[in-house]
Amino acid sequence: MSYCRQEGKDRIIFVTKEDHEAPSNAELVADDPNDPYEEQGLILPSGDINWNCPCLGGMASGPCGSQFKEAFSCFHYSSEEVKGSECIDNFRNMQECMQKYPELYPQEEDKESSSQAESDSGAASAAATEGSALSPETDATPSTSDPSPDSVSPTDSHTAS
Repeated sequence: MSYCRQEGKDRIIFVTKEDHEAPSNAELVADDPNDPYEEQGLILPSGDINWNCPCLGGMASGPCGSQFKEAFSCFHYSSEEVKGSECIDNFRNMQECMQKYPELYPQEEDKESSSQAESDSGAASAAATEGSALSPETDATPSTSDPSPDSVSPTDSHTAS
């Protein structure tokens, strides 16, 4: 006996051997590129911005959604030599709005302090990814150009062990 049940987001279908022996009568419908509800990514085929893209993380809605849309649109459609250079006021307006809602839009230093409290190694890898502002004398990360133990300088001796 065939049946179907839902478990959370998944649908589980049990079929009999007889169900599998019969040819399928399912019809596949080609994706409609003009379907406004179809996930198209950030930029639609027309070149417009897809404000429903999950990649925006809900930034296009919420209390600062209009400021975000203005700033992002300005940048997207910018034709200046330095892309987006004419959008500084739009981004400033968006930032001012976001500062009014710190619980919804945590500032960078808020994220860093919370991630440092959770794990010092996570913050260290983020700093390494973004590029370190530390001088070579104070940088605790060993040089990757010559990984041999003989290449450790006296100022880096605290890292070798």
